[in-house]
Amino acid sequence: MSAMQTQSDTIPATPGEAVAQHTDLVRRIAFHLVSRMPANVQVDDLIQSGMIGLLEAARNFRLGHGASFETYAGIRIRGAMLDEIRRQDWAPRSVFRKMRQVSEAMRQIENDVARDARDSEVVEKLGISVDEYHRILKDASGHKLFSTEDLTAGTESVVNGLFGQIDGPLDCLESDEFRRSMARAVDSLPEREKMVMSLYYDQELNLREIGELLSVTESRVCQIHGQAVLRLRARLRDWRDMH
Repeated sequence: MSAMQTQSDTIPATPGEAVAQHTDLVRRIAFHLVSRMPANVQVDDLIQSGMIGLLEAARNFRLGHGASFETYAGIRIRGAMLDEIRRQDWAPRSVFRKMRQVSEAMRQIENDVARDARDSEVVEKLGISVDEYHRILKDASGHKLFSTEDLTAGTESVVNGLFGQIDGPLDCLESDEFRRSMARAVDSLPEREKMVMSLYYDQELNLREIGELLSVTESRVCQIHGQAVLRLRARLRDWRDMH
């Protein structure tokens, strides 16, 4: 190894060497992800999946592609963990049906009144209690899966963080037009919701940290985040219907 070459720039000679050199990387990524996931997601499951991703990275990595092995392995590790989280999607269909109903109610109200839909208006339109509405918002926040490792800055960070959350064909999700539409939708959010989204996706604070910063409870931050997600779905409905 030359004086300019570091351990992370080399290809592990064997799978065992890959594990020995980069186990800490797997654990760091796992604990970072699990801190942003619902309590049902277990860190041990993520570590196990991350190890598989690490072994695949060791087998497939080739020098000369402009990235160190550690960078390449980190991408494969995170991908394996997110795949595991998606496989563990425990939410029943009723949860997603209720989230769609809230999102549609928001869309209809905002089209009618030409302003942000208020909680009381959504509750009244759906004929549900405030407590049930808050439970739906919590589900909307907790059951959305995303990776924060590829974020950049500003509004684009929020857009990237939400990128896997809007239903629709993959080619639509990956289009520049969708990104522009999402950015406009994020910018149009009520100020408090936009602030929570920025702190969560751009600054990568967890819900507890955001609550301390805004002097509200972690539960309230979860509600605001869920409300922002559903409002974005509502405002992007017309775009999705056209594609």
